[in-house]
Amino acid sequence: MNTSIMIVGVGGQGTLLASKILGTVVLSQGCDVKVSEVHGMSQRGGSVVTYVKYGQKIASPIVDEGEADVVLAFEQLEAARWLPYLKPGGKLIANTQQMDPMPVITGAAAYPQGIFESLRGAGVALQELDALALAQKAGGAKAVNVVLLGALARHLAFPRAVWEDAIRATVKPAFADMNRKAFGLGWETE
Repeated sequence: MNTSIMIVGVGGQGTLLASKILGTVVLSQGCDVKVSEVHGMSQRGGSVVTYVKYGQKIASPIVDEGEADVVLAFEQLEAARWLPYLKPGGKLIANTQQMDPMPVITGAAAYPQGIFESLRGAGVALQELDALALAQKAGGAKAVNVVLLGALARHLAFPRAVWEDAIRATVKPAFADMNRKAFGLGWETE
């Protein structure tokens, strides 16, 4: 059985590092994995999405609408934007953080309110967490991505130690302890 995951966020949030760690975990467990990074205006805070598919044999990393087992959203508006890709019965894991897109920054639009309430009202299986607060508790705001990976990891069939090994192998040694703490805080959320 194949698993499809979308990691969505805004440029600069660490979505690409998160997908690299996930890919490292999956490969270490003998699965075939394909990762595709789609950059929007990532240098300017635009939308960024990474597709990760793994299983016995994967032909393409692309995830079509209604196909994602999990959408891991680093920001509220990105959770809503990519929701159509979540399959029925899929899981949406989303950070409560709000990052204003350019129309909001320029005053041309207002940031939508009540996003999570609307999603829950539509029957979406939503796990929301304040990943920024947890990352700061672990030692730095830049670990938001690893907090979210910890929350995701609880829903996948790979042992926690494998994730911690992948983090150690992927992040710079100076940030390894902070990221392992961040992962643990994400893992412990419900």
